[in-house]
Amino acid sequence: MSAAIHARQRGASVVLIERGILGGTCVNVGCVPSKTLLAAAGARHTAMTNPFPGVPTSAGGVDFGALVEQKDELVDRLRGAKYADVAAAYGFEIRRGNASFADSDTLLVDGTPLPARAYLIATGAEPTVPDLPGLADVDYLTSTTAMELRQLPESLTVIGGGYVGMEQAQLFAHLGTKVTVVGRLAPRAEPELASRLHDVFQADGITVVGDRAAAVEREGGNVVVVTESGRRLPGQRLLVATGRSPRSADLNLTAAGVKTDDEGFVVVDAEQRTSNPQVFAAGDVNGAPQYVYVAAAGGKVAAINALGGSDRIDYTGLPAVVFTRPQLASAGLTEAEALDQGYNCACRLLDLADVPRALANRDTRGAIKLIADTDTGRLLGVHALAEGAGEMMLAATYAIKAGFTVDQVADTWAPYLTIAEALRLAAGLFRNEMPTSCCA
Repeated sequence: MSAAIHARQRGASVVLIERGILGGTCVNVGCVPSKTLLAAAGARHTAMTNPFPGVPTSAGGVDFGALVEQKDELVDRLRGAKYADVAAAYGFEIRRGNASFADSDTLLVDGTPLPARAYLIATGAEPTVPDLPGLADVDYLTSTTAMELRQLPESLTVIGGGYVGMEQAQLFAHLGTKVTVVGRLAPRAEPELASRLHDVFQADGITVVGDRAAAVEREGGNVVVVTESGRRLPGQRLLVATGRSPRSADLNLTAAGVKTDDEGFVVVDAEQRTSNPQVFAAGDVNGAPQYVYVAAAGGKVAAINALGGSDRIDYTGLPAVVFTRPQLASAGLTEAEALDQGYNCACRLLDLADVPRALANRDTRGAIKLIADTDTGRLLGVHALAEGAGEMMLAATYAIKAGFTVDQVADTWAPYLTIAEALRLAAGLFRNEMPTSCCA
């Protein structure tokens, strides 16, 4: 959609080929449905864990079928408003069919050639199914099918502690399901924040087993995950959340002279161009960071370059958010990445107990970590575990892209009694680690 819009703005004709449901991952099975269900689960959890005894709240049972219907209504509405209606407004065709290459410059749609000046592969990715003994013999869930259930399972075992596994684990746990996660929690997060999030999961009643799944078995009415250390973890349902694989197998890319890596991701250069100069690839299918805004940026760059321009994606300060409660968010480099890139870096960690807004909310779960270049003082990375941490990352991205030093961040206005104020407070720790007043 991004490529089509930008190509049309430059006067090119566009045809978009879709074999499935219009809208792709984000609106149908990714961001939109998962976040609206997470919001519902969070509302129930907030009622159950209300920290203000003077305002009592309660939460009863869950009509999961009704929640899923509400989610489906939102998805259907956005599919029309943000995809079909947009295509009509910009004047490009959405053609139903299966596309594959016949040779290096011929694309077939259901067997019929569709000639074009350039082609963009934007077929995305889908849940990876690991090669686990016994997995094929059970009715397992993925992040897609889990959100199509009409009844809550009594218990759920999740294989995978990445962002999908964490979000889905909390979603079901906050709705009343007994959840077990198998795998290392938040493996790419800063360790100080991952440790705190582990404590949050335990407080939520989620069992986290930091082991690898070795096999899957059926035992009565349950599915049992057997770990490498021999632990047996039963659950009524099993959710597999071990990553995502590219949808590239059906495109006949070899005939087109388009190279892929060992996992099937399409190999591109900085201009999103493949090994065939007439073919571009953008989004999850080319192994880029799997965020909708990265996919959109890639589509824009591909369209510009396919029409004779020259553009590239600037990943400086790239933000990311895991929509757990509290949120786990980041912008820029991790400490390990900064060291790998040759920086002499210094880090500061601010506990949420030192953030006035968190105290007012009576929710001090989390912390914020800043990474800076010791030679220049320039801010390199911001990482936060906090309710609303994702909202903080826009300011963090601006600061990193603008080349702010930590002193500049510390001296920049921050509205009092906001979680975002933690960015300024944490930056101040680089020059003074003594306690500070709320008004200092």
